Amino acid sequence: MKKLLLVILSVGMAALPVFAAEPEIDLNAFARQYFAAMVATQAPDATEQDLENYLALLTDDIGHSHLPYVTDDSREPDGKQAMRKGMTFYLGAHTEHKAELLDVFTFNQSAVAIRYSNSAKGIHPQHKQAISYSQIMMEVLEIENGKVAVIRKYHQ
Repeated sequence: MKKLLLVILSVGMAALPVFAAEPEIDLNAFARQYFAAMVATQAPDATEQDLENYLALLTDDIGHSHLPYVTDDSREPDGKQAMRKGMTFYLGAHTEHKAELLDVFTFNQSAVAIRYSNSAKGIHPQHKQAISYSQIMMEVLEIENGKVAVIRKYHQ
């Protein structure tokens, strides 16, 4: 019985690293891919496919904050669905959009931060008022199993 228990524990311990290890990814390259996909969703001619390309980089239960507007970054089972709904509402609202990636900061395999400038003009889809902004942003992206699990957006 002791030998059987020892064999079971040995096999279980040997398999543990296989299940516990997340795939290692090049976070710098991932950050650049994320930025390009995110920028494509803001373009005047953005499509639902651009939106889906961006959402493919996120976990289904994505958490998101955009201070000071959205302060709760709790992960919810329908997080990606909620982002899809919100982003679809604003899809194509810009008549002009420009963005430049300024910095990429990586933190082992758990997080990456991107700092970028962006500016846009357009018409707000709800109240039909003109919008115009120019800003520098920082997004901290928590990574889980090769996808973004939490997004935290900050304005400079």
